[in-house]
Amino acid sequence: MPGPKALALNLSEEAVTGLTKLTKAHQTGQQLVLRARIILLAGEGYDNAQIARTLTVHVDTVRLWRQRWQKSGTIPLNDLSVAERLTDFPRPGAPARITATQRCQIEALACEKPEKSGRPITHWSHREIAYELIERKIVESISARHAVRLLKRGGHQTPSDPLLADPWLSGRGR
Repeated sequence: MPGPKALALNLSEEAVTGLTKLTKAHQTGQQLVLRARIILLAGEGYDNAQIARTLTVHVDTVRLWRQRWQKSGTIPLNDLSVAERLTDFPRPGAPARITATQRCQIEALACEKPEKSGRPITHWSHREIAYELIERKIVESISARHAVRLLKRGGHQTPSDPLLADPWLSGRGR
C-alpha cells in the first residue's frame, strides 16, 4: 500500500534559477548540489520514489529535503537564499571548548623539543604536555589524556621522529 502523496512544490522562476546555478557552480559542495537536484525534480512533479531512484539516494532523504523546502517556502528568497535553505540545521550538543587557534598552539607545542621549554626530558609525555599547555596559558585546564587525544585526532601525518614518549600514540607500538 503506497504511503501519503508527496507535497507538491511550486517553484518560482527565481528559485529554479538559484537551484540551477547551485548545481552548475564549480565551488558548490556535493551535498548542496544533490539537495538542489532533489528540489528541482520535486518541482517538476516527480514523486519521492522516482527522485530517489534517479539520484540513487534513500527515499527518506528526498522526503526530508522536500519537507524542509516546503517549510521554508513562506520566507522570501531575499531573506533566506536558496543555498541557506539547503544547509543543515545546527547540531545539538555543547560547543567546543578548544578553539581552532588553541588546537594549532597545542600542535605547535607538541612539535617543539621539550628542552626548549626548560623541561629536563627528551620526549613529551601525556602529563608534561598538559602541564606545559596550562603553564603557557594556552588552555585554562586540560587533562593529560585529553591533550593527547586532541593531538591524536589532529589528522596530520605523524613526523618520522615523534616527540611523544608513548609508542602507542606514535604508531610504533602496534
